[in-house]
Amino acid sequence: MSLTAPALLPHPAETELFADTLACDITLPATFDAGAVVRRPGSTEMLLRSVALVEDSRGGDEGEERTDSSAQLQRLEARLDLTLVLLGRLLQQSTPALPPCPLRWSRRGLRLDSSHGFTVAADTRGVIRLQPAEWLPDHIELPVQVLAEENLAGTFHLWLRLQPGSDALNTALERHLFRLHRRQVAESRRIR
Repeated sequence: MSLTAPALLPHPAETELFADTLACDITLPATFDAGAVVRRPGSTEMLLRSVALVEDSRGGDEGEERTDSSAQLQRLEARLDLTLVLLGRLLQQSTPALPPCPLRWSRRGLRLDSSHGFTVAADTRGVIRLQPAEWLPDHIELPVQVLAEENLAGTFHLWLRLQPGSDALNTALERHLFRLHRRQVAESRRIR
């Protein structure tokens, strides 16, 4: 008779945030500020909608025949990208950059992973700040509540439940997560 170790069950917070819903595993510049409040109400929805418009318009040109007008549009987009990069550099000089952080993200919440402890109590409210797109030198702010923290083999996990937002914000967030997920699937297929 052989004894086998029991299968590890996922943390209850992992199940609450990510079971039966679309989730993305990604590394983004992000930070959690315990006790903070959203400083720019309304800007998160606007930024997510703008990211969607830009990324959807860029993806629409793939596979289509290039015309003079689409080439002109691509040059204009390239100039705008350069302008955003320059503005981002100016912004980074005046505000500290967010550190890259591995995270798991769904419409219900996030799990931050770190090699350093978070040391926050369950039910603590705060704000998660994260950069939603590589090319966008700004961040969004989402109100969250700490579900749990755990140290597992030297990696600290912090589970954060998103606080209810407006229907428009929730729709923009779900759309953004869907695009991130779709991009991850496409990249994994390309690697194979």
